[in-house]
Amino acid sequence: MPALPRKRYRGAEQLRALQFLSGTPFGATEAAMFLNGFKRQTLVRLLRAGLITTEREKLKGGSRSIGRVKITEAGRLAIQGY
Repeated sequence: MPALPRKRYRGAEQLRALQFLSGTPFGATEAAMFLNGFKRQTLVRLLRAGLITTEREKLKGGSRSIGRVKITEAGRLAIQGY
């Protein structure tokens, strides 16, 4: 019988970031994440683990873009402890 994958430990900051994103149905901008005290390294780890996604949005006029962070279904399950 194959071994079940080990649950990875999520630090308090990662859990707080996931909980913050779970309350935002359209995700949050990268700037909002940084203003709420989340570090870039935390977001990178969550992204690599597949718990969040990122996308770029062009602003009206097309000269600038902003990054948006969204929680994935796997991220929602991680909050519940699965």
